[in-house]
Amino acid sequence: MNKRKDFVYSDDREPHRERTKTILKEHPDIRNLIGRNPYTFLIIFFVVSLQVGLSIVLKDQAWWLIFLIAYCVGAFCDHTLFVAIHECAHNMIFKKKVANTLSGIFANLPQIVPSSVSFQRYHIKHHSFQGIHELDADLPNAWEARLIGNSFFGKALWLLLFPVFQTVRVSRLKEIKPIDGWILLNITTQILFSAAIIYFFGIKAFIYLLSSLFFSIGLHPLGARWIQEHFLTDSEKQETYSYYGVLNSIALNVGYHNEHHDFPSVPWNKLPQIKEKAKEHYDNLHSHKSWTYLWLRFLFDPKISLFSRVVRQERGKVALTDMSTPDVDLLNQEK
Repeated sequence: MNKRKDFVYSDDREPHRERTKTILKEHPDIRNLIGRNPYTFLIIFFVVSLQVGLSIVLKDQAWWLIFLIAYCVGAFCDHTLFVAIHECAHNMIFKKKVANTLSGIFANLPQIVPSSVSFQRYHIKHHSFQGIHELDADLPNAWEARLIGNSFFGKALWLLLFPVFQTVRVSRLKEIKPIDGWILLNITTQILFSAAIIYFFGIKAFIYLLSSLFFSIGLHPLGARWIQEHFLTDSEKQETYSYYGVLNSIALNVGYHNEHHDFPSVPWNKLPQIKEKAKEHYDNLHSHKSWTYLWLRFLFDPKISLFSRVVRQERGKVALTDMSTPDVDLLNQEK
């Protein structure tokens, strides 16, 4: 692949719906994997407690130790919480949507920046309208891709400031309400939590939590997850990639991204079973085995840039409706 100066444009529908229908015809028992995993909330509670506990332990420590622990431990904790928030977005923890939303807000607490409720809205549209610029916040802006370019320093800066770029993108999604009561609750909760951390434990505890956030989705091998999922690293014809490396064990199988897009109603603990049951549909796809290798490849390979993404106009006759429940997810995919 040569250096890109624009996105890859496709006239085809996103690839997952058709594969889902084919797999269900061949392996109807996969329907039995659809459901929820309430035990995920125990993981959320443990990791939130761990992060708050670490922030308290580090409140009087040297800055170098704070940043080291944030990079080596806090980043992994926050990344796990991001995956748990993702499960909440798909309503795959509890039956009631309100309980999932509240669980996501709770999981968001140590991450400082209010994002759980907004992510829920934008992520569901990413599934429904993958690659459609005005509805898929996972796509970079064109100006963003031009600004970052193909250099190591540009891409390193992008990873470091990824939360900022991600926040700016959502302004282009005009069909989604940016503010409502739930989002205001998310913002208010985060402000009160941050104020409490600073008041009771000091600025170092707060900086530990904030650093963990930036490392968890930025200039860190974990940042390769955002490259792995939809960047055209091995083929212009394949726009979704899975990761089958060891870090899935602490990242709640988030690497099984093709499987998740094909069956977004299956909870994280059962995603490997999809691959095992329908291996003939996944073994022939390009995949990644190392986030660290992919992270370094993205940084140093000028052929991979923010333009290494598929963009489409075809909505596939899908209406802009709420697809946030598992049952609706699957029914829409089978149509």
